[in-house]
Amino acid sequence: MAANASVAPAAPRAATGFTHRQILTILAGLMLGMFLAALDQTIVASAIRTIGDDLNGLSVQAWVTTAYLITSTITTPLYGKLSDLYGRKPFFLAAITIFIVGSVLCTFSTSMYMLAGFRALQGIGAGGLFSLALAIIGDIVPPRERAKYQGYFLAVFGTSSVLGPVVGGFLAGRSSILGIAGWRWVFLVNVPIGIVALVVVARTLNIPHQRRDHSLDFAGAAALIVALVPLLTVLEQGRSWGWGSPRSLLCYVVAAAGLVAFVLAERRIGDDALIPLRFFRDRTFTLSTIAGILTGAAMFGGIALLPLYLQIVKGATPTQSGLLLLPLTVGLMVGSLLSGQLISRTGRYKIFPVAGTALMVAGMSLLHFVGADTPLLVTSIYMSVFGFGLGNVMQPITLAVQNALPPRDIGVATSSATFFRQMGATIGTAVFLSVLFSTVGNNIAKALQQASTTPAFRAALADPSVQSAPGNQRLLAILRTPGSAGGSGTINDTSFLNGADKRLAHPFFVGFSTSMDLVFLIAAGVLVVALVVMTLLRELPLRTTSGIEAATAERAAQAAQGGAALGPAGDVPVGVTSSDAAPEPPGRPTGG
Repeated sequence: MAANASVAPAAPRAATGFTHRQILTILAGLMLGMFLAALDQTIVASAIRTIGDDLNGLSVQAWVTTAYLITSTITTPLYGKLSDLYGRKPFFLAAITIFIVGSVLCTFSTSMYMLAGFRALQGIGAGGLFSLALAIIGDIVPPRERAKYQGYFLAVFGTSSVLGPVVGGFLAGRSSILGIAGWRWVFLVNVPIGIVALVVVARTLNIPHQRRDHSLDFAGAAALIVALVPLLTVLEQGRSWGWGSPRSLLCYVVAAAGLVAFVLAERRIGDDALIPLRFFRDRTFTLSTIAGILTGAAMFGGIALLPLYLQIVKGATPTQSGLLLLPLTVGLMVGSLLSGQLISRTGRYKIFPVAGTALMVAGMSLLHFVGADTPLLVTSIYMSVFGFGLGNVMQPITLAVQNALPPRDIGVATSSATFFRQMGATIGTAVFLSVLFSTVGNNIAKALQQASTTPAFRAALADPSVQSAPGNQRLLAILRTPGSAGGSGTINDTSFLNGADKRLAHPFFVGFSTSMDLVFLIAAGVLVVALVVMTLLRELPLRTTSGIEAATAERAAQAAQGGAALGPAGDVPVGVTSSDAAPEPPGRPTGG
C-alpha cells in the first residue's frame, strides 16, 4: 500500500504529461532538424556531378558521400548514449549547430577533398538529428500515441526526397546566384533552415531530465570507430578498388579487429556501454535489429536504382526523376500516417510491419518486371505499392524497440535501431550497385546482339541522317568498336544516350533495365527473409505513459520499495520533486 501511495503522484498525465499543443510545438522544432539532414542527403546527390566538374574532381566524388556517411553513422549511437545521461536538448542543439557550421564551410570548398572534409563535419551533426528527434518524441509521448507523431517524421523524410532533387537540380543548374556559384547554394540553403530550427528548439524543447553521472565508454567509442571507418570505406569504395584487392582485404581485417575490441569493451563496461550487450538478450530488440538491417538494405539498395532507371532508361533529368518518384513518396507518407493513427486507436502494432514487409516484397517483385518499354504509369503504380508498404514498416519497428526496453534507455535504444538500419542501407547500396555494374556490360552486349538482327536497328545504321547527326557520333563510335559496348567507359558515362537515335540506343536501355531487374529480384529475396523475421516478433502491450512519466514512476517505486535513493542501473541519488515530475511549459528556460 505504501509503495502504491508513493508511486501514484508521479503517474497521472496531469502531473507529467504534455498537452497536444505542447507536443506539436516541440514537434515543429524536431521536424525542422530532421528536414535539414534528410534534405541535405538528396539535394547534394542531385548536384554532385556539377560540383565535381566545377572543382575538377568528379573521379573522387564518392569520397564526399563516404566522409558524410562515416561520421554520421559513427556519431549516431554516441548521441543516443550521451543524451540518455545528460539530456536531449543540449545535444540536439549541438547537432544542429555543427550541421550549420559544416554547411557554411562547404560553400568555401576549393577542392573535392576539402569538400569531403567539411561534409564529414556536417555528418557529425547529422548523426544526432534523426535519432535524437525520435528519442525526444519517446520522452514526451506514450508508445500508444507515439506512432501518429512519428508518422510526421516520415512525412518530412518523404517530402525531402522529392524536394531535394528538384531544388538541387535547380541550384546546380544556375551559373551563379547573387554572385555565388549555384552549386554552393546547395549548402547555403541549410543555413536559414538551421537557424530557424535552432530558435524553435531552444524556445520549445523544455523537458525535464534526471542527470545520470555514469562512466563514459571511451574504449567502446574508439573500438567502434576502428570497426566502422574501414568497413564503411570499403563498402563505398570496394566496387572501384575491387572487393578482393589488397586495400579491401586490409579494411576487412581492421574492421574485424575493431568489432572484436568493441564487443570486449562493451562486455567489460556493462550498463555504461555505448550499445549495452544486454539489449541483445531482449528478443524484440534482436529481431527488430535484424529486420532493420534487412529492410534497410533492400529499401535503400533498391530505391537507389530507381533514379538511375528513370534517368538512364527513361531519359529524365535529376529534377524530373525526383518528381517521378512522387508515387513512392506519397505511398510512404500515406502508409506512415495511416498506420500511426491505427496503432494509436487499437494499441496493436505487429500487423503493420508484417503486412508492410509483404507489400514491399510485392512492390519489389513487380519492379523486377519493369523493362525498357514499360509505361511510366505502370512503374508509378509499382513504386506506390512499395512505398505504402515501407510506410507501414519503419515507425512500428522503432516503436517496438522503444516499448520493449526500459524508459531510461530510450535514447540509446532509438539510436541503436537507427544505427543498424543505416548499416543495412550502406551494405545494401554497395552490394546492389556492385551487382548492377558487374552485370550490365554483358546484358548490353546480349541486347545489342539480339537487336542487330532486327530490321529497325539495321535501318537506323544505314540511315544517312542518323550517321550525320551530332548526337549519334559517340554511340556510333561505340557500336563500331567490337567489345566496347559494355566497357567501363560506357557504364561510367551514359550521357551519349541523351538525344541519340532511339533505335540504336534501345539495346543499351534494355541492358541497363535487365541488370536493374536482377537487383530488384535480389532485394525482394532479402525482404522475404525480413518478412519471416517480422512474423517472429512478439507483440507487447504498448505502454500508456511517456518515457518521462515511466522513468519518474520507476525511480519513485524503487525508492519506496527499498528505502534507497538510487535510481535504475546505479543512477545517482534522486529525489522526485515537482520540478522533476512536471515539464515546464514551452518557452520557459529549463535545463536541457
